Amino acid sequence: MNGIEIKSFDKADETRTFEANGWADVVMVGGQPVARGHFQPGWRWSRDVKPIAETELCQVSHLGYCLEGRMRVTMSDGSEREMAPGEVVAIPPGHDAEVVGDETCVFIDFGEVAEYALRK
Repeated sequence: MNGIEIKSFDKADETRTFEANGWADVVMVGGQPVARGHFQPGWRWSRDVKPIAETELCQVSHLGYCLEGRMRVTMSDGSEREMAPGEVVAIPPGHDAEVVGDETCVFIDFGEVAEYALRK
């Protein structure tokens, strides 16, 4: 990279739709993908992304910031945490997740999203 690179999610390089209840806009910046997910009420990873990922649980490591809404993440060991607006989170692989409440959860993800919700 030779200079400053600026991208906008409003002109995303790619939009990945889930089976239902949302989508993720992806931009490539600094050679890395960054995603802005829109997880609508009723969204659940095991219902809306699992058919795309073809894995039992989400195997992506997420590092991000919750802009709006709430999301509950359940790890394979049964432990749960809930994120809310203004919170920064790190989520390891091996989890399910679901929107909590009736507000869309908007999440900026700087994690390993190169293959997240990418249809084969």
